[in-house]
Amino acid sequence: MARSVPVLASKFITLLLLSSFATILVTGDQGHEFVRSLDRKLLGLKKEKLSHFKLYWHDILTGQNPSAVQVVAPPSNTSRTAFGLVRMIDNPLTLGPEMSSKLVGRAQGFYAQASQQDIGLLMAMNFAFIEGKYNGSTITVLGKNAVFSTVREMPVIGGSGLFRFARGYVQARTHKLDMTTGDATVEYNVYVFHY
Repeated sequence: MARSVPVLASKFITLLLLSSFATILVTGDQGHEFVRSLDRKLLGLKKEKLSHFKLYWHDILTGQNPSAVQVVAPPSNTSRTAFGLVRMIDNPLTLGPEMSSKLVGRAQGFYAQASQQDIGLLMAMNFAFIEGKYNGSTITVLGKNAVFSTVREMPVIGGSGLFRFARGYVQARTHKLDMTTGDATVEYNVYVFHY
């Protein structure tokens, strides 16, 4: 009987240790959480607002100082759509459709021909503002641009500066396209929720 007490005690201790490990695995270590809820005021976030920006995006492939440069050529066995082509961009954003109108920012990022069936670009770019209240702030756009559709819609997935926590969408409409050079001017209407 004296021998069974240590055996029972060791089994009890083992069972106790296993159940405490299981509890830690299920509930986590409460003293070392990596996530917590925050009051938005602690980050300086006030009331959320909806803003509309109308900008003109100038994609310049030709001339002495192009704003879009091909960095990946499509494979030689590709479809008629130039599937695989990638261009890096630093495109001017202006208030009006002419290049002489006021420069308010730059669209910086890339676009890639991501469709084998039609001209469908993957757009990944920041609208980096250089003017007024929004100077230094960015809006990030990521989505599909079906170039020959009249209106294309792409999501706003974030931003920086005054556009932290931004969300929304853009609508793109081709204003002018030179089929010989590929140079284009596109009207962008940006609808963005931000603080």
